[in-house]
Parts: sequence; structure tokens; C-alpha cells
Amino acid sequence: MNYNDELMRYQDDAEDRYDDYDGEMDIYDGYDDDYEDDFDTGFEGNEDAYDEEYEDEYIDDYEEDLYDDYTRTSIGKIDPNDRTLTVVVRNTSGEAAEAVVFGGNEEAAQPAGVTVEVEESSHKEVREESKANPFKISGMKYSVSNPLQFDNVLRLTKRTAAGSNTVRVYQPRNATSPQNFTQQLIDDDNFELNVTGQDSLRVTINPDTTAVFTFTIKARANMGNLLKGNNVAELSRVPRTTGLPQIDLIRRKKKPTAFGIKPVKRRVVRRRPVRRVKPRRRYPAPVLRRRRWR
Repeated sequence: MNYNDELMRYQDDAEDRYDDYDGEMDIYDGYDDDYEDDFDTGFEGNEDAYDEEYEDEYIDDYEEDLYDDYTRTSIGKIDPNDRTLTVVVRNTSGEAAEAVVFGGNEEAAQPAGVTVEVEESSHKEVREESKANPFKISGMKYSVSNPLQFDNVLRLTKRTAAGSNTVRVYQPRNATSPQNFTQQLIDDDNFELNVTGQDSLRVTINPDTTAVFTFTIKARANMGNLLKGNNVAELSRVPRTTGLPQIDLIRRKKKPTAFGIKPVKRRVVRRRPVRRVKPRRRYPAPVLRRRRWR
């Protein structure tokens, strides 16, 4: 085979595979674009096809240390020494009576022989402040002079000016555990109560009995922050002390959250290169023409 014949053989083979100048382009109609006729450019694999060569990869790499950054900037901080309410309820009468704690809007009078005092200030101040600056209680220590007082349930009442009255019942003995070493003290870390002017806590006090409630404020609204253009919400960032060192140390390691709610995790989008393999070219049967060798 001479040189010219060999060169023509390569040329014919190239035309059969790639060239469509002879009017055979219509045979590709109805087939995928991957089968289109084109010449190799030598740049295969280096095309600037960003959308095709890359795919989105969503990675949840929101570090725990980054949680609640907004709480440190927009939400105020409650002084750890300004978040305790010690409510002392005494019944000096000879009959059981129901005492009313909080209930700023209603301002219900106490029964005869029953007194409600707040060691840090006064019951009147707490009632007035709850109407303007509502707060959230998280955690309660309940100590009594007579253990039989724990048999009386606490009634968490929410009364509106329109006349509705919602009552929830809390049983102190449900919080008893080996952590409560004395029979006259119950420490419930899971107790929560939102205190506004509409809310009150009612408890039946046995005759000649004293009950002491120690509440821990977790969050509150400070309307005075509006005058400074700050967020009215304030949050306590120091965990409540339980008296058990192993639990207190674990809680101090955790970062506080705004009202117990973590923000939604941010998703980080990274562009990851994807290696795409170019499919082998397939030709319809009419394209494959048999070559006669000379």
C-alpha cells in the first residue's frame, strides 16, 4: 500500500466518523446531544463548564462555639446576683387557706392569717414589676416546716381581663429524688413558669405552716432598654446551681441559649469538583459504513 492510499484511508475514516458536510446530519435527529458530530479540540476535561462540572455540597459545619452569637450582642445579660426571688408564705391561722403568689393584675387579697413576703423586696413590688417587665422562672426550691405540706398541689393560674381562666396543676412530690436529702426540701430544676400580670401561683397552706419558695429567673423583659435602643430581652447566662458538683460542672461548660432555643444551623455551600466521564460515542447503524479495502 503506497503512501497516498494509506493517507486517503485515514481521511475517509475521519470523514465517516466526524464530518457531516455530505448532508448526513439529519440522521442524528432524535438522538442525544452527546452523539453530535464534533472534532476533538484537545481541551477535553478542561472546559469552563462551572455549573456542569461542579455540584453543591451542603455541609453542616456550624461549630458549637458559634451558637447563640446573637445572644451576646442583642440580648442583655441578667446579673447573677439579681435573679433570685425568695417568697415566704406563712399561715398562722388554725385552718388551711389558699395563698396567692404573683397575680399582679388581679391583686387578690390574702385570706385571714396568711402572709406572703418577698425577702429581696416586697410582694407588691414583684406584682407591679411583673406587669411592666414579665419574667420567666426556671427552677424552684420548695422548703416547708411540715413535710405534709408537700401533699398540697400548686395551681398555676392564668387569668385574663376578658374573663378566661386557665389552671394547671403541679404536684411537688413528683420532683422528689435521691438528690433531695431532707424530707422538708424539694429541689425541682425542671419547674418553669412565665410570670406576667395575668399569671399567679396558688397554694393551700396547712395550719401553722411556713413554706418558702426560692425561684430562679432565667429570662425577663426590661422595657427600659427601649430608651437606649437595645433589645428588651435579658437572659441569665449563668446556670442555676443545684448543689451537686458533678452536674454544676457539666452545666458550666454548656453555652446558654436564648430562652432555651437554639437558632437554626446555617448551611455552608461548598463547590466540589465532580469528575465527569465523557460517554463513548455511539453511532446509529446507517452511519457505520463498510469500507472496502483495495
